[in-house]
Amino acid sequence: MRLFTGIALAPEVLDRLSSLLHELQPLAHVNWSPVENLHITCKFIGSWPDDRLDEMKSALAGVKCSGAIPLTVSQLRFFPHSFFAGVQAESALPELAAAIESAIVPLGVAREDRAYTPHVTLARIKRGTDSRNLRKRVAELENADFGSFDARGFHLYLSKPGPHKSTYTKLATYHL
Repeated sequence: MRLFTGIALAPEVLDRLSSLLHELQPLAHVNWSPVENLHITCKFIGSWPDDRLDEMKSALAGVKCSGAIPLTVSQLRFFPHSFFAGVQAESALPELAAAIESAIVPLGVAREDRAYTPHVTLARIKRGTDSRNLRKRVAELENADFGSFDARGFHLYLSKPGPHKSTYTKLATYHL
């Protein structure tokens, strides 16, 4: 099984992102994220043995956080091979990501070697794909703001790849 931890988006943030995706999708033939899959990743775990799922759940249950985390989803940006909405948060979100990682590294999960950059992936862009119209339209959307909410928990997700999209299923919820 393929696992990750993440924060679900508030319904009003999802609605605003859905409207944006509906507008932008005709502009580029990229791998658009289905609205129901939009989330903020805390830690990508990757392949995990089915028979060790309870061990993972127990380790994550030990993650401590000081309470709800205020988040704002805004600013559209590009990584080399993805298009995303930025996530602004105080230090509590990177601290949560670090606590999750510290809880599961002893289980054999690799520690991330890059700095944590919270974001919502809106599309993946394959090398050589023409995304000029998309980039031009995004540049015109100054100060895109999709809303704020308080994250009150994080989830352990199962990711099942499919022929056209992956399906994400919440396996466990951990309250902050």
